[in-house]
Amino acid sequence: MTWDPAAPGVLALPSGRLVRGRRLRAPLPAGPPPEFGVFLLGAEPPPVEWESRWLRWPDFRLPADRERAAEVLREAWLRAADQRVELACGGGRGRTGTALACLAVLDGVPPAEAVAYVRASYHRRAVETPWQRRYAERFG
Repeated sequence: MTWDPAAPGVLALPSGRLVRGRRLRAPLPAGPPPEFGVFLLGAEPPPVEWESRWLRWPDFRLPADRERAAEVLREAWLRAADQRVELACGGGRGRTGTALACLAVLDGVPPAEAVAYVRASYHRRAVETPWQRRYAERFG
């Protein structure tokens, strides 16, 4: 079972994979919980009931370990083929938008178009800094 493509925060990738982005400072949205989550935070998140990975990723910055980030984001993309996958950070825009743009690149969106794709389909202010934009454009 995957996400409802019409649900808030759900990004439909060109392949049909659905990934939910969300802000952790808001309550968990209604509906089924994720089956797999990736938390993009500067400090370790509290435990959750579903399988998850934590990437040390300070606010307005880039992942502390870019190789690990690539592995975890690739895992999220693979799992999104048949699982409810969620990417989340504190505000749900910068780090989450950057990670979603990276998934879009993995899904075949040209790197130079990935940020615009996420802004058009997820949140108009996704990917907040120039270095987050460059990271997404060079991901792959």
